[in-house]
Amino acid sequence: MNELLANSTYFGFVITVVIYHICVQIKNKTKNNLLNPLLTTTIFIVTILLICNINYDTYNNGAKYISYFLTPTTVCLAIPLFKQIKILKKNIIAIISGILAGVLSNATVIVIFIKIFGLSNQLGTSLLPKSITTPIALGVVEELGGLSSITVFAVILSGIIGAVIAPTIFKILKINDKVSQGLACGTASHGSGTATALELGEIQGAISGLAITITGLITTIILPIANSIFFC
Repeated sequence: MNELLANSTYFGFVITVVIYHICVQIKNKTKNNLLNPLLTTTIFIVTILLICNINYDTYNNGAKYISYFLTPTTVCLAIPLFKQIKILKKNIIAIISGILAGVLSNATVIVIFIKIFGLSNQLGTSLLPKSITTPIALGVVEELGGLSSITVFAVILSGIIGAVIAPTIFKILKINDKVSQGLACGTASHGSGTATALELGEIQGAISGLAITITGLITTIILPIANSIFFC
């Protein structure tokens, strides 16, 4: 079977799209935030690959084409942002302040975590960019001398966790402001969080999309400083 699939160019692409569609339907019917399609799709695909003894390279031979849609999808986030430009201008100070607080909080938590458990400085460097989108995170961590594999894992994990628990956190803490919800999703969980924000509403999605960009910019400035102070 592995050989047959290895010769199939679009196996990974098709199985990912089909399973994701099924997971979206499950989420819509159950209304359970824990059944986030990003999480359940990942679990199902990993399970199928393990059961069928299909290696990752075989799967990724077709699945890699999905990543081609990442750039145009990101550009499309400018559409809801443009529609909500008045809200953006009205809350610009709060937005910048919230994102800056989020970036500083992330760095602080990582530093405390590394110091308490006595982990290596290189691991700390690798974890610092966990809350920004993967391309920027890889660029930062390679420049700082971290481990790219750890960074990718941390970015994906923080994105999925944020996307899954964000709606529940908002309910528990009674965070009803749409701008605040969007900021939280985009700043803490980049693209995955933005997907959840878009489900909550157009305003949340627009602000979350903006947060991804600003978080990336601020992070590239702050992280080298934090790394030189705590992990060098």
